[in-house]
Amino acid sequence: MNTIAPKRCAVYCRVSSDERLDQSFNSIDAQREAGIAYVASQKTEGWELVPDFYEDPGFSGGNMERPGLKRLLKDIQAGKIDIVVVYKIDRLSRSLADFAKMVEVFDNHMVSFSSVTQQINSATSMGRLMLNVLLSFAQFEREVTGERIRDKIAASKRKGMWMGGSVPLGYRVENRALHINPEEAELVQRIFEQFIAEQSTTKIVKELNEQGIQTKRKKAFCKQSIYKILHNRNYIGEISHKGESFPAQHERLIDQITWERTHAILSQDNRQRCKNVWEKKNRNDFLLRGIAYTQDGDLLIPMATKKPNGKLYRYYVINKKIHNGAEAAQSWNYQAAMLEDVVSEKLLEYLRSELMVDKYWSEIQKINPSIDEPQAVVLILRHTASIWDQFFTKMKTEIIHALIKRVVIKPDGIEVQMRFEGLGAVVKAMQSQVPQLEVA
Repeated sequence: MNTIAPKRCAVYCRVSSDERLDQSFNSIDAQREAGIAYVASQKTEGWELVPDFYEDPGFSGGNMERPGLKRLLKDIQAGKIDIVVVYKIDRLSRSLADFAKMVEVFDNHMVSFSSVTQQINSATSMGRLMLNVLLSFAQFEREVTGERIRDKIAASKRKGMWMGGSVPLGYRVENRALHINPEEAELVQRIFEQFIAEQSTTKIVKELNEQGIQTKRKKAFCKQSIYKILHNRNYIGEISHKGESFPAQHERLIDQITWERTHAILSQDNRQRCKNVWEKKNRNDFLLRGIAYTQDGDLLIPMATKKPNGKLYRYYVINKKIHNGAEAAQSWNYQAAMLEDVVSEKLLEYLRSELMVDKYWSEIQKINPSIDEPQAVVLILRHTASIWDQFFTKMKTEIIHALIKRVVIKPDGIEVQMRFEGLGAVVKAMQSQVPQLEVA
């Protein structure tokens, strides 16, 4: 007599955050009971329920960031499960891309899955086709629902309704609407009045922090948080949505005259205007603008100072240091020339290397079909390296930004992260810059 091999079955349940957990056959309890009953009905096929259940109450099926699902996949990879049972396929996933990843895990570990309400067998080609069709509709439904929600939010904001998010300082939320918080409102009005009087966010930050006054999230004030308050149109009784502003249903904190005086100062900030003019004039004087970072991911900002003797000193400053003051950053300024020389030398090492050309030869040919010999590219790049010091800063900047993705300043050195997909464009540009080279 043939004995049917036991098949270990795991029941997976999920309910989205926008679904009612107590709704019939959409709740976790109902799905679990249906799954248990379905496994019991297949007892003659050797199906056995594993002692554990895998559940994700209040999680969307649009991604795989679900604790229950992660635990399920981990146990599958550990060889503890043979069949996954769900009430409906969309309980497992509403994303075709995520579903394909799960199927790959299932296949690699000889695991099939079954739906209580849909006659699907993942072991057959027809079953897989039906799965893809069902998942396509599930993903379509999720996207349509998202569009409806976005449209509803836009329509509500046009009516001036508060639709959630970070509650601005000076307000509290009650019955899904903004109401004035008197104590915080005084602070907001003080910030506007002080900015008009002193025209300095630095002084405001210093004074607030010295007095121990914190933001709504119980953090120290910084220049960015002050600027955010000064630009928040909620304070003049407006709701913003995608660049547009609409009259709000909540009460304003700042009168129109105060708002206009504040923004007149913001738009006429002489120091900022001078800085913008200087940056536009000297934009190509910094080779690493926008690609140099600290190990913590903080951007290095190009700055320059002209001394009384007329000499211009260039350096890179940690972004955190600019916004929060010198005490917020552990390191001091980085001399621009020294930093750029180190990065340039690392780049030139790559330009002199044949390995780089061999690895990205196909990409180079797509942009430069006229070049049919890798050695010709090697010669062009080596020649580029040899005349590097003769290039204007603009040319150096273009080459660096085409080939370098990121420069990371670390305590023990400098890491240069390359992006070789730009190699073909550099070669094409340099063909007109270098003399005709013969390939031996």
